[in-house]
Amino acid sequence: MMKSLVIVAAACAVLAMARPVHAQPKADADPRIEKLLASISEERLQQLLEKLVSFGTRNTLSDPNNPTRGIGAARQWILDEMKRSSPRLQVSFDTHQIAQQGRITHDVELRNVVAILPGRTPRRIYVTGHYDTLNLGRGGQLSGNTRTRGTTRPTAAATPGAATPAAVSEGQSRPAQNTDPQRRPDFDHNVDAPGANDDGSGTALTMELARVFGQSGIDFDATLVFMCVAGEEQGLIGSRAHVQTIAAENVDVVADFNNDIVGNSHGGNGIINQETLRIYSEGPEDSASRALARFVRRVAAAYVPSHHIELMARRDRFGRGSDHSSFNAHGYPAIVFREANENFSKQHSANDTLDGVDVTYLAQNARVNAAGLASLALAPPAPQVTSERGRPMLGRRPSGYDANLQWAASPGAVAYRIYWRQAWTPDWQHSQVVGNVTEYVLPNVNIDDYVFGVAAIGADGHESVVSAYVAPDRRDEDVKLVK
Repeated sequence: MMKSLVIVAAACAVLAMARPVHAQPKADADPRIEKLLASISEERLQQLLEKLVSFGTRNTLSDPNNPTRGIGAARQWILDEMKRSSPRLQVSFDTHQIAQQGRITHDVELRNVVAILPGRTPRRIYVTGHYDTLNLGRGGQLSGNTRTRGTTRPTAAATPGAATPAAVSEGQSRPAQNTDPQRRPDFDHNVDAPGANDDGSGTALTMELARVFGQSGIDFDATLVFMCVAGEEQGLIGSRAHVQTIAAENVDVVADFNNDIVGNSHGGNGIINQETLRIYSEGPEDSASRALARFVRRVAAAYVPSHHIELMARRDRFGRGSDHSSFNAHGYPAIVFREANENFSKQHSANDTLDGVDVTYLAQNARVNAAGLASLALAPPAPQVTSERGRPMLGRRPSGYDANLQWAASPGAVAYRIYWRQAWTPDWQHSQVVGNVTEYVLPNVNIDDYVFGVAAIGADGHESVVSAYVAPDRRDEDVKLVK
């Protein structure tokens, strides 16, 4: 029988006693995580970026055989560097034979670089950044942003100074072949594409977190996967191939922390912002990805309080995308971190150089990632709040007017925290720790007026992502009419 705990106080008293989540005192920070964050090195991030840029280009279709320049040299160095980072890391190429398609203009062997830090359980948390780069001309992304929609692309699009549409790199839109420079037979894949910020910043962050987590000595519950991805600029090819494979193998992925363009604090519009990091997450409102974004913001407030986390209620920037979308497409929770204010003239061009990266800002963004990653990896799995039939275990018992929450016990949990908010509010307003129970009742609280969730708390105080009670979509059959 499930344990139960019924609150006998009036609903108004319960609501009065429960503090809003944003005002609730935080538990003591875990010194292990504080030490881990302190070990993130600006100097090393700078060294990683300098080396990544030194390969000239990391274009997916650049020469794979040149020992010092191009995609082949870059991926081998990333592999070797990850191996040197920690003997605890299991480092390998994640290799896929990609057939000609779209912006992949000939068959190619694509290699992601994967470093796995085994945990006590096989459930996986990913940190990703794409190491491939792209040069579409001198104007870079800014040319595409300022181009009048519906106009025809200049025929010299693959040459310096050519324009590029806003969505051309990530594959979120599908322009005709004659308007997409990467599909042109004369496109030069070996032209300089330093990619310091797009996405050297995300790659360096991923590599640095692999090092600090591998050397931390912390025994995590979850298995951590640090993956540097290729083929992003050709339509998320590397991440799509990887996720297709793990989904077919029923791998348990609880999160992807994707970092794409996270190192620049000086926007192209002249605005400087060194204190804000954006997190985009796919809907609907109470999706697992939105829950992950809320989780990271809550944890960041405890460990990196000087940094403001701006939650963005959309999968990604308007008309664009990145490798987290490959995880979303297979139902895995995934978010993407973005710098606060971009400089589009330094994206997708030879101008994406080291002077466009603020390493101090990048290190702070790495610490936000690390705080969320470590907290999630140390916490129990999120509670399951649906029945075997997929129905949310939320009802009105015992009086018919109460909020009755039930959930399945989470392995390793010693207590649970329930959350609730008014139905029109995007983030949790109230919470209550309820002990090691699997049922909780709020008397006279109308489940039509509030959204509810529950998180599991481990023995060391780490709390899981919140599992929200979401009503399933109902699809009515067509009404039969007399003909």
